[in-house]
Amino acid sequence: MLIYYIISLIIVGIDQLTKYLTVQNIPLHETLEVIPSVLSFTYHQNTGAAWSILEGQMIFFYIVTLIVVGVIIYYMHTQGKNDKFFAFSLSLILGGAIGNFIDRLFLQYVVDMIRVEFIDFPIFNVADMSLTVGVALMLIYLFFDEWKEYRQKKVGTK
Repeated sequence: MLIYYIISLIIVGIDQLTKYLTVQNIPLHETLEVIPSVLSFTYHQNTGAAWSILEGQMIFFYIVTLIVVGVIIYYMHTQGKNDKFFAFSLSLILGGAIGNFIDRLFLQYVVDMIRVEFIDFPIFNVADMSLTVGVALMLIYLFFDEWKEYRQKKVGTK
């Protein structure tokens, strides 16, 4: 289990480092083009969740994040030890949740910086990417776990 907590800590470290570098090197709302018309870094302060929903509701975010972290740790110890894929997805979610929680706790907003230029998509950060990939992997795990269970029941009824 320790390896999955280390993965989470690495994600938090990378997330906080990229946010620090953004704040130190890019003025607020300014853009630094990395790959023209594809990728840029734009320093943005988000007081809400994804797509800036629930702006300014910090107490709500504190409570929800603490509950989510508690649930993740619980599942990491009860279910994660049985499946590495599931534990890995939980570690990505945990790292992302803690990365954004640190910002909310100390700054009262989340530092976002990654901007995909070729589509109209909100600016995001490393923690957001980790959360998204973690949730996607968890959905894949749950789908295949249900399918496996269905197949076992189907074989058992013959």
